[in-house]
Amino acid sequence: MSADQEPQSIRCLVAKVGLDGHDRGAHVIARAFRDAGFEVIYSGLHNAPDEIVQAAVQEDVNVLGISILSGAHNTLVPKVIEGLKEYDAFDDTLLLVGGVVPDDDKEELKEAGVAEVFGPGTPMEQTIEFVRENAPER
Repeated sequence: MSADQEPQSIRCLVAKVGLDGHDRGAHVIARAFRDAGFEVIYSGLHNAPDEIVQAAVQEDVNVLGISILSGAHNTLVPKVIEGLKEYDAFDDTLLLVGGVVPDDDKEELKEAGVAEVFGPGTPMEQTIEFVRENAPER
């Protein structure tokens, strides 16, 4: 990057997948990301995995944060991963999960390709720093 070019903003999609109707955490992280200078798109509630994938691909995001409290993370997140791979977008997208996820499931999600799982009470600065350090460049 030359000296006169500004670094490109990190573009994030904060997504609610499945029938989970609890979106307070998604709104909190979306606001924190905005305040940190990231571009943020919020999916709204009740999205199917393929809708999340379509939005991530169409919006050309660096980061996809899935907020899930329904307990369906082991079913829905792998479907999102599959979809990102189908569109050849998986390697270019930092995939995060936020919500109540048991420790055993966190490891399984990470093995499947989730970069990090953030639970309730995680300091916002920790999540923001993780994104800054790990988001792929566009």
